[in-house]
Amino acid sequence: MTPIRACLLLSSLAAAGVAQAQTAAAPAPAPAKAPDSSLTWNGITLYGIVDVGLQYQTHGTPISDYFPAGSESILQKNSNRSVTGVTPNNLSQSRIGLSGLEPIKDTGVSFVFRLETFFNPQSGNISDALKSQVLQNGRPLAEQGTTVDSSVAGQLFAGAAYAGLSSAQWGSLTFGRHVTPLADGIAKYDPMAASQAFSVIGFSGLAAGGGDTEDRRLDESVKYSAKFGFVHVGALYQFNGASGGSNTAVQAQLGADFLGGGSVDAYYAKKKGAIGTVSLSAAQVAGLPALGYSPSNSLAATISDNTTYSLQALYSFGAPKVFFGYEHIKFENPDDPLPAGTLTIGGYQLAYVNNTAFTNAKTLEVIWAGAKYAFNPDFDVTVAYYGYRQKAFASGANAGCDTDVSAACKGEYNAFSAVADYKWTKRFDTYLGTMWTGASDGLANGYLNKSTLSTTTGLRFKF
Repeated sequence: MTPIRACLLLSSLAAAGVAQAQTAAAPAPAPAKAPDSSLTWNGITLYGIVDVGLQYQTHGTPISDYFPAGSESILQKNSNRSVTGVTPNNLSQSRIGLSGLEPIKDTGVSFVFRLETFFNPQSGNISDALKSQVLQNGRPLAEQGTTVDSSVAGQLFAGAAYAGLSSAQWGSLTFGRHVTPLADGIAKYDPMAASQAFSVIGFSGLAAGGGDTEDRRLDESVKYSAKFGFVHVGALYQFNGASGGSNTAVQAQLGADFLGGGSVDAYYAKKKGAIGTVSLSAAQVAGLPALGYSPSNSLAATISDNTTYSLQALYSFGAPKVFFGYEHIKFENPDDPLPAGTLTIGGYQLAYVNNTAFTNAKTLEVIWAGAKYAFNPDFDVTVAYYGYRQKAFASGANAGCDTDVSAACKGEYNAFSAVADYKWTKRFDTYLGTMWTGASDGLANGYLNKSTLSTTTGLRFKF
């Protein structure tokens, strides 16, 4: 090959190489897809929350390894000493869950399910409020630890356990154990999002349960929810596993979105045979052997038929968001009294039962209001007020009373709270907040102290 031919060959190869490189580089690179942050496989998603912190309380009780909130962060009858310790579930209930969604061919309908377990990260135990009560059986009030009722009573799937069908057009219909529509509303319209360390209605469950916290979640229930344009509706019915209306429940919800940043919902709830449990006194524990019951599984309870009406709203102005709620609860003696020995949630036994606590119906009003301001996408501050207003329902010498001589006297319970939350990442945030609660007159009957201040800081991880 002559030098001239060699040069021509090299030139042609070089030109071909440039042409190939230009051809390969011509298409624009495909935009990078955002990674899927959920742990989803074949329509089944694993999710969870871990929330734990440190709390100081001016008047409280020793922290429980089982009660979902750990401490009595709001004033309770036995609050009597300063307490400092690690508390769980301050902003959110720690949980681990599975949810599933499987489209059914081309119908626009999907099969859905959810299973959710609650736990206490500071102890590693399954959350069980009624166990916290049983552990205080027979103890004098001033020597008790945390002892509070709840809908969470050691069930493997205390948060939710349901399955059903869902459609973007027609809504969802599910069967099993549900958070009620009223409790969904509390979570949406409470400025503190029903947190247990900074919200009275998040901690106690009285408002979310329509009078009794055990009814915040209901077994053997069917639930419907849907949104049609700007209108949202919901309904729930609880069966009793037999015939008749005893121990059944019904709820209804109707609401709407308005003016681009607002939402309002009205709720109705009726529960037959609502149960409110408390620890046993020393005298009651002494009487258990004659009844054939064990102190390790027995509690006392007040039974009532509860009727609730509620109106709740919020409006977003952008960075600031305001919240408001009102609830009217009427407690009456049950139409179908429950006998001693009845089992309540978690398999706990009601050794002593009071079916006549409301010869005169009790009326309780719950009000709340608050605001959240987002300084930026990562940092927000929330303030809130909560109040109970009880009308006197005592009879005889105490009729119309407005002192603490009886729990049936007129009474008030008030709370103020504030919390700051900073999101370090999409899944991890830290918080600092405080809540003051105080009781007076009938709602302070038998209380060892009339107010308490709880200050809590902590961290939360969500996946």
